[in-house]
Amino acid sequence: MTTAVKKKAPPAAASKPAPAKAAHPKTPPAKTSSAKPAAPVKAPPVAAKPAIQHVQAPKPAAALKPVPVPVAAKPVVLLRKHEFRVGDFVVYPTHGVGRIQKIDEQEVAGSSLELFVIGFEKDKMILRVPTMKAKAVGMRKLSSPDVVATALNTLKGRARIKRTMWSRRAQEYEAKINSGDLVSIAEVVRDLHRATGQPEQSYSERQLYEAALARMAREVAAIERIDEPSAVKRVEGALVKKAA
Repeated sequence: MTTAVKKKAPPAAASKPAPAKAAHPKTPPAKTSSAKPAAPVKAPPVAAKPAIQHVQAPKPAAALKPVPVPVAAKPVVLLRKHEFRVGDFVVYPTHGVGRIQKIDEQEVAGSSLELFVIGFEKDKMILRVPTMKAKAVGMRKLSSPDVVATALNTLKGRARIKRTMWSRRAQEYEAKINSGDLVSIAEVVRDLHRATGQPEQSYSERQLYEAALARMAREVAAIERIDEPSAVKRVEGALVKKAA
């Protein structure tokens, strides 16, 4: 009878612990179903974009429309009635008798200005006077017949010559001539007139005398509707009566 001899197993080598593996969630196995898979849904066709896209550049500032700025309305000047009318003879102090040719309008400093356009035929001159300032500068109508009679009577009076220096008297005579007053002008004609047998006038006296005589004769001519030479004879006739 044989006995089985048990062999001792060699001691198990100490096994190194296996590195721990990251636990991955196990995907559950897909369940098989007997149902048929759903048909895929087709996406709507997408229009293909062009390879190059044109980007519109912003408009320059100059092309932008400017913002309208409100402009103040020009004052409206209404034509009003005047003391002087077109065609009237008027007396301007420093130039004598003239005639209104028209009433004009000009734009000055953004506003409309109304002007009398006066022609002086003897001096070949045109003068423009604002209608609003005509009275202020001394412009007037022709003298009345009564004033003309007073002026002619003044010529018959006695000369009144002041005993002062000629330069001062000359200034006074010029001021009377440029005043536009017919009687004052007649006084200059009377004082500077020289009758036969009297001392002759100096050059400056003669100039002032002729200026005063012409101013007076032009107004008398316009008032009595005669020509200027006839008016000069009328004035000189009154001076001759004074000398007689």
